[in-house]
Amino acid sequence: MIIVQDIMVSDDLLEQQFMCNLNACKGACCWEGDFGAPLEAAEVNTLEEIYDDIVPFLTPAGRAVIEKEGKSLYYEDMKSEGTPLLENGACAYLTYDALGRAQCGIEQAWAAGVTSFRKPISCHLYPIRVEKEEELNFEALNYDRWDICSAACTLGREKQMPVYRFAREALIRKYGEAFYEELDAAATFIRERDDNNTK
Repeated sequence: MIIVQDIMVSDDLLEQQFMCNLNACKGACCWEGDFGAPLEAAEVNTLEEIYDDIVPFLTPAGRAVIEKEGKSLYYEDMKSEGTPLLENGACAYLTYDALGRAQCGIEQAWAAGVTSFRKPISCHLYPIRVEKEEELNFEALNYDRWDICSAACTLGREKQMPVYRFAREALIRKYGEAFYEELDAAATFIRERDDNNTK
């Protein structure tokens, strides 16, 4: 574990390798699991504000669920707001491309220039999960291992892509450029030190 700007970062983010392989998994993280994508408080409000703009990018089934249950739901077990789910467990904001790969309807709207909100930060950061304890002013970044991502682990090892580098854009979006640069510098120092120790 290292600490960067008072945020605890698991060693796994530096040591484990990961790179999404959508051709293999088809984006299964968007339809597997028991809960919707975790949402920050500000994102709950954002989804309310932009919903009319993103509606054209959603499936009829997704729209029906959202309009019935709301743009977000509170999940007691997760202790967080999250996106609503279809009956089959898929995220209500899920769409598919021509190859049957999962796509985020929110992100499709963002790519089309309809909204400045790309997608929930929990989705953007994945496989990094943020653990927070507001009362203790505690925040930690952990690597979420999931068997459906085995192809991503294999590709990550082939490409020598550490988890934190795979999530570079999302980490900068959430914590800023300076945070990422400090994290990268720490990771480089640790890697070089370990390499020297093995010589």
